[in-house]
Amino acid sequence: MTTVTMIENGILNQHLIDPEICIRCNTCEATCPVDAITHDDTNYVVMADKCQGCMDCISPCPTGAIDNWRKVPAQQAYTLEQQYGWESLPEELPAERLAAAQQEPADLTQAQAVIAAAAMASAASASSAATEPAFRPAAYGSTVPPWSAAHAYTNLYGPKSPVTATVTGNLNCTEAGFDSETHHIVLDFGAMPFPVLEGQSIAVIPPGVDANGRPHVARQYSVASARNGERPGYNNVALTVKRVTQDHEGRPVRGVSSNYLCDTQVGDKVQVIGPFGNSFLMPNHPRSHIVMICTGTGSAPMRAMTEWRRRLRKSGKFDGGKLMLFFGARTPQELPYFGPLQSLPKDFMDNNLAFSRVAGQPRRYVQDAIRERAVDLALLLGDDNTHIYVCGLKSMEEGVLLALRDVAQQSGMDWESLGGTLKREGRLHLETY
Repeated sequence: MTTVTMIENGILNQHLIDPEICIRCNTCEATCPVDAITHDDTNYVVMADKCQGCMDCISPCPTGAIDNWRKVPAQQAYTLEQQYGWESLPEELPAERLAAAQQEPADLTQAQAVIAAAAMASAASASSAATEPAFRPAAYGSTVPPWSAAHAYTNLYGPKSPVTATVTGNLNCTEAGFDSETHHIVLDFGAMPFPVLEGQSIAVIPPGVDANGRPHVARQYSVASARNGERPGYNNVALTVKRVTQDHEGRPVRGVSSNYLCDTQVGDKVQVIGPFGNSFLMPNHPRSHIVMICTGTGSAPMRAMTEWRRRLRKSGKFDGGKLMLFFGARTPQELPYFGPLQSLPKDFMDNNLAFSRVAGQPRRYVQDAIRERAVDLALLLGDDNTHIYVCGLKSMEEGVLLALRDVAQQSGMDWESLGGTLKREGRLHLETY
């Protein structure tokens, strides 16, 4: 685990989350390996006595809200209560105040507690490393874009100043009649600037208030359309939205934002913030290969990349490399865009579909499909022009990375060396939730 120095000469480099641009997507809390991030109904916050500065939470954050730090006297670390009450981050402390704090003697009870807790956490991590598997998928996810990626614009519209988009399309993109459908929704921004690239995301603010009377927080969705619009030449984007009707334990629940979006009609107005993301971007140099691994609505950025490549191929102005897709769902009926996938030319994209709940058939996941295509994937892994994208539920991440490791090792490649290279060069990106 790579860590940053948190405390030096009595000064704590405190990790904080910017409440002004945080969209409460929970990726930071879900990713943190030491449970140092928590939240209430208002803000996501970092516990100073637990955070080890491992940086695992930085890459998944779509807005950059997680990547904020303030130098404070260790005995005056910002408390959770203070962070919960923030509407914006505090200003940096003056250098003279930090210098004076370094000279202050004696009563450093809180500082000592913070330092001791950090030291104990670090020791516990080192101890557990000897008994727990060292493989951590988050360690391989890149935080930089491919060298040939187009420039991404981010955070043009924040929670306090959203842009209004108009619904111009809404259709079920799973098999008709399926009761847990996924919708393909098109939002048009008219004359308002909203440039997006494949791999970026936006957030939608549902109307109304929650059970506590507060306005609903924004929900994040990956863009499923190419950079020149769902309809070429128009200022619009497409989203892939699954209607949420039950929680992770199967209990009935009505997802606020997903049901709102799935129920919108053409002409309705939607409040949008973003765009977000400046690393999960596709390469644009000739002969670059793209391996896409996804489940469910994690297909959204893959559809965007595929559609852009399809348009380039149709124009005859781009010499594209291989496209290889590993797409998982419980059944074919639940697979978004199943029909359009079947109609793509076989020489355009190599499709590998995996279904885990088909009656009378063994469960099959994307990692199984990856291992089945080991020979072809090994050739791509050995090519410096190959870029890999993983998007879907957090639970798929480890299985996918272990499968890629197996493919590499079986072909004689050193995974640690290869994984490090892929990360440094912005060629392996993870976006799980």
